[in-house]
Amino acid sequence: MSADIGLIGLAVMGENLVLNMESKGFTVAVYNRTTSVVEKFVAGRGKSKKIIGNKTVEELVSNLKKPRRVMIMVRAGDPVDKVIEQLIPCLEAGDIVIDGGNSNYLDSNRRSKALAQHNLLFIGTGVSGGEEGALTGPSIMPGGSYEAWLAVKDIFQTISAKVEDGSPCCDYVGEEGSGHFVKMVHNGIEYGDMQLISEAYFIMKTLLKMSNDEMGDVFEEWNKGDLDSYLIEITAQILRKKDEETGKHIVDVILDSAGQKGTGKWTVESGLNLGAPVTLIAEAVFARVLSSLKDDRVMSSKILTGPEIDTNINKQELLNDIKDAIYASKIISYAQGYILMQMAAKEYGWKLNFGGIALMWRGGCIIRSKFLGKIKEAYDKNPNLPNLLLDDFFREKITQAQTGWRRVAATALLNGVPIPAITSALCYYDGFRLDVLPANLIQAQRDFFGAHTYKRIDKDKKLDFHTNWTGRGGTTSSTSYNV
Repeated sequence: MSADIGLIGLAVMGENLVLNMESKGFTVAVYNRTTSVVEKFVAGRGKSKKIIGNKTVEELVSNLKKPRRVMIMVRAGDPVDKVIEQLIPCLEAGDIVIDGGNSNYLDSNRRSKALAQHNLLFIGTGVSGGEEGALTGPSIMPGGSYEAWLAVKDIFQTISAKVEDGSPCCDYVGEEGSGHFVKMVHNGIEYGDMQLISEAYFIMKTLLKMSNDEMGDVFEEWNKGDLDSYLIEITAQILRKKDEETGKHIVDVILDSAGQKGTGKWTVESGLNLGAPVTLIAEAVFARVLSSLKDDRVMSSKILTGPEIDTNINKQELLNDIKDAIYASKIISYAQGYILMQMAAKEYGWKLNFGGIALMWRGGCIIRSKFLGKIKEAYDKNPNLPNLLLDDFFREKITQAQTGWRRVAATALLNGVPIPAITSALCYYDGFRLDVLPANLIQAQRDFFGAHTYKRIDKDKKLDFHTNWTGRGGTTSSTSYNV
């Protein structure tokens, strides 16, 4: 028996992807560096299934149909390179290497070029949906060799999640590392969504003194409307769940220190490198960093003071405003993520289908939501849409929500409740909608202390000007450039 595809790395995602593939009729060869993991899997969850266990990389390759398709599901970074080094001598021209982990897109760009020198095809593939998604149908974002995509398309689209009309949440993203870039942006937006929800929870808990069950009811109700999404749905479940041992709500005994694995940080770094203002995602990342300073926060809570909390807040009005604030901020988060993808496409020469990306995120992945269908419609209507905020649907939604959004920001800040994602989203919106910002003063300051020059509104924008602000600086100016 020969296998349709091989998979290396039997951790949570790898193991469940194998079971997903096998359940859809594919034979899968598996290998793990710790061979006892292979033996346990084949004798356990993989027993009596079309799964071939292997003790070496060479053995795995020998059990594959040609062209050989090998999917790597190991920790990002050096471990992926080590597996690829093992694979290269075993493979032949036209064979396909698939990296399905959370790799940095720059590594995928590099690996795509390096494997091409060996006449091997590469696909850097983002996979989202966690353990459940991997088993029952994830969102899959493959980028790299188009020829390789055609060879794996049947498997990937068969095992992926499907939307209402049966369309698979998987399609070719674009060249080189674009698949991993899109997955990175997905994760950055995920960071933003989670932070927005946590801020809504914190306002309800701190200002409205709501119980976990009451908050669970609110999130469940929100999930029936415009905010319908996986993260809102599971938040309602999380808030109601009790610890069998203590009887307490589990959320109340979890330490308020959030972890991260790096993809949110990569999104922010990419925004800085490409000149995309992903401010909401940046605040979500930094909020996790601040949360990790638990000991410092406990100490400062005994020293630093804030305002007295207003006890005369209208509960239902604030809940309605919070709902509007979350929805409006969510629009900003996606708008920023899409701008980042547009800038990356321009920088690297990728041909990205932005409507198709929204479709891939409609099901299976962590950020799946009703909302994404509207994004697909926006880019189907105008593939060159410069900013999601300029689409008629989202412009109207922001207009409807912004009064409540502003009230939430003001109420939280006046009462000392930190909501960095909601407020940064509002500041981005106001900055984007204004035709004049105070950057003229910044340019004047830069020219004053460093002779960095400036442009004038009444002169040709190609020309640079310098003022001798003190009368002592002379006429020499710095070379004008932007990073």
